[in-house]
Amino acid sequence: MSLRDSLDLIKMVRPDAGTAAIDHEILAERASSLGAAEQRVIKAVSALAAAAGDDRDSALAEARKVVWEYFVQRELVGFRKHNDVIQELSIPREVLAGLGAIGKPLR
Repeated sequence: MSLRDSLDLIKMVRPDAGTAAIDHEILAERASSLGAAEQRVIKAVSALAAAAGDDRDSALAEARKVVWEYFVQRELVGFRKHNDVIQELSIPREVLAGLGAIGKPLR
């Protein structure tokens, strides 16, 4: 039996349940993916804090990339404001400045 056949059977038995199982899995995947993105931000911010010299430049670039990806992902699931996670994850101003999130880049 294919997935479509299963969904058709569910709709016949419980029309209101139709795609509930798939909707639940999609929500669970979104949550898991967002959690993984947050962990990448935590790791990148920690690496930036520990970096020095040329390593710091590459760590800063990586942190900006990872934070941008995280913000995009948050917006895709409906979280439009990032102030709370910026504070909670201690995302440095220099990372945010590189995203265009605040004024000119700090030097």
